[in-house]
Amino acid sequence: MAPSGVSHLSQPCIYGEFVSSHAERKSRFMKWLSKLFKSGTGRGGGGGGGRHPQILGEENMVLRAPSRSLDDRSSSQKEKEELDHAIALSLSEDSKRRNRYRRRTDNDEELPRTLQGSLHSPTYPPYSHVPYYPREYRICDGCKREIGYGNYLGCMGTFFHPDCFCCCACGRPITEHEFSLSGRNPYHKSCFKELTHPKCEVCHHFIPTNAAGLIEYRCHPFWSQKYCPSHEHDITARCCSCERLESWNARYYCLEDGRRLCYECMESAIMDTGDCQPLYHAIRDYYEGMNMKLDQQIPMLLVERQALNEAIVGEKHGFHHMPETRGLCLSEEQTVTSILKRPRVGGYRLVGMRTQPQKLTRKCEVTAILVLYGLPRLLTGAILAHELMHGWLRLKGYRNLNPEVEEGICQMLSYMWLESEVMPGFKNMPSTSVASSSSSSSSSKKGGKSDVENKLGEFFMHQIANDASPAYGGGFRAANAAVNRYGLRRTLDHIHMTGSFPL
Repeated sequence: MAPSGVSHLSQPCIYGEFVSSHAERKSRFMKWLSKLFKSGTGRGGGGGGGRHPQILGEENMVLRAPSRSLDDRSSSQKEKEELDHAIALSLSEDSKRRNRYRRRTDNDEELPRTLQGSLHSPTYPPYSHVPYYPREYRICDGCKREIGYGNYLGCMGTFFHPDCFCCCACGRPITEHEFSLSGRNPYHKSCFKELTHPKCEVCHHFIPTNAAGLIEYRCHPFWSQKYCPSHEHDITARCCSCERLESWNARYYCLEDGRRLCYECMESAIMDTGDCQPLYHAIRDYYEGMNMKLDQQIPMLLVERQALNEAIVGEKHGFHHMPETRGLCLSEEQTVTSILKRPRVGGYRLVGMRTQPQKLTRKCEVTAILVLYGLPRLLTGAILAHELMHGWLRLKGYRNLNPEVEEGICQMLSYMWLESEVMPGFKNMPSTSVASSSSSSSSSKKGGKSDVENKLGEFFMHQIANDASPAYGGGFRAANAAVNRYGLRRTLDHIHMTGSFPL
């Protein structure tokens, strides 16, 4: 953000210095002599130069003429006095010009001495010099040294050497006609934009302003990914797991059913039914550790998106999370195409996947559990925990529950399992730690959860807690409040008796 109090100012004026050269001063002096010689001696009576001190400049020096009577002077002495007067006036004019530009050079001090030595009689007293000091000293606000008589910049009520007025971002001098100011910190306009103007993390361009001239962008609530609003409506791909948009300088993997998967989610993705079996058994152990053993062996299959959607259509009962359902607890007899062999990576596509049709016969209230393939291990486990809770409720006789209660308590079990995986020991529950140690042994193909995988788990917990739907989001928050107050077992008993959460 742009810091408050940002101003865009024009470049401060550069005050230059000008000093007349030695040749110009000599030319002016010769003009004075020519003027005197043309006027003749008729001006001698009105000279009066010996009565008063001759002032050379306002602050520089005072020249005192010889204190002699007019009656005692010869004509040659009068001419010398007139010459002295002419020199004094010339030097006075030169001294005024020096005060105007506030610069003094070595020639300014040498010229009066040279003229005094070449034109004055040895009997005259020498000129007395009064040292010149500037009326105000300028201190550079950058290097804190005296500026003196060189070029300087005036800005923000202070002064700088030109090389000391530098950008606070890149450290180089500001020489452009305009610059940006944040507080008392100057910046190049380009540096200030680079520092404060947000860049899109998809196209990597500066996020443009809207019709009102304001910077408008979208930001993911968990990942803080900033991007142009236009990318929500163009063809930019989004990871089917973590929901992050695909950057232009990164490639996502394309699954055979059209979904896209980012590299971080791909690292722990479960691709076929065989790979998912250890995770499925670990979650069943988690249920058993909470005294919620499932009496029936419920088949579990990993399927493609199309197969899952077909199974949803064939299911007569149940409430499904839209716009996309990633798991299903079947109650009807159906034939489902499952993933038999994982696909191989070909470039940025997963190809060569083998499937087989499988007829599911209903032997109890639950036929099978279906989960979408190609999702990270923790998301797959969260879906399994949710669907297993559906199966447990049906096997234990929890019938005709409204969607808010059933989906809410299932989301609660999914959240609790994720919590045991991402933050082991967070809740002082022995069953959670037992299930966690069991599932951690089969946590991933590499044998352990990385920081990236833990971050994904935190995101999946964030999704559950902040779901906006009435059944999944509202139901979870009601279930979470009841479990935190009364415990899981008392909450389940109350649901069994009343069909609602305890208040």
